[in-house]
Amino acid sequence: MQLIDGNAIASAIIAELAAEIAAFPPEAPRPCIAFIRVGDDPASVSYVNKKNRTAAEIGMQTRLVLLPENVTKHDLDSAIDSLNADPTVHGILIQAPLPPHLDETEAFRRVRPEKDVDGLGTVNLGKIAQDDDTGFVCCTPAGIMELLARADVPLAGKHVVVLGRSLLVGKPVALLALQKHAGANATVTVCHSRTRDLPSITRQADVLVAAIGRAEFVTADMVKPGAVVIDVGINRIADPTRKAGYRLTGDVDFKGVSQVAGKITPVPGGVGPMTVAMLMRNTLKAARLAGR
Repeated sequence: MQLIDGNAIASAIIAELAAEIAAFPPEAPRPCIAFIRVGDDPASVSYVNKKNRTAAEIGMQTRLVLLPENVTKHDLDSAIDSLNADPTVHGILIQAPLPPHLDETEAFRRVRPEKDVDGLGTVNLGKIAQDDDTGFVCCTPAGIMELLARADVPLAGKHVVVLGRSLLVGKPVALLALQKHAGANATVTVCHSRTRDLPSITRQADVLVAAIGRAEFVTADMVKPGAVVIDVGINRIADPTRKAGYRLTGDVDFKGVSQVAGKITPVPGGVGPMTVAMLMRNTLKAARLAGR
């Protein structure tokens, strides 16, 4: 079994991006990403801080827009519109999840496509379906594809099974694996909560992508020997032996599945770091497109 080290691959990408930005002419504006965070959810605070630190490490500029938990739709829209209109801001990320009274999809759609570095707006998602690489690919699916490419996992003619049909991961990663592009051209099956006889389908996978948000759901008997397993899940499980009182685990039973799989990502340290790296790569792309 080979471990696909997302931390190492993401670090390599971050170094590549930092070198690109360091080579900018002195008078050229640095790429700038703006983060919109609503409320003080601890996970959201942590994620935005991590993205902010990584952007600074690369040499990017950042903006942080903090809005109260009870912010109105009107005020959120105004914040998005202000960043849309600011020529010094190249990318905008709205940290999810938003409070229940706000519609996340509407918020994502309001970001101008050329600043939608999270890739969750209608235009950029549509471009994936059209095999059009001029837009921005949503960051977690882009990270999965990059992991596979850098781990030397060819997809052409392979059977990719995706567990989950979310807008954030399942649907876009299925479309990416289907594309008529180098590194894709797979045969794809998407499974979800209504799929019948799920293990019989997952056992057909040459590459299994687990993104359903259920801790350690995928067990060894659901995986074909030698398959590549990409674990997108991040779940907290109570663990009184840990100082925090919990441990992080994925959607895959790592201990059991690692005995069967040919290659597998860990949690943490697999897909997660790649999501941030792809966000930074999209922001650099947005800055380059804006400077044409």
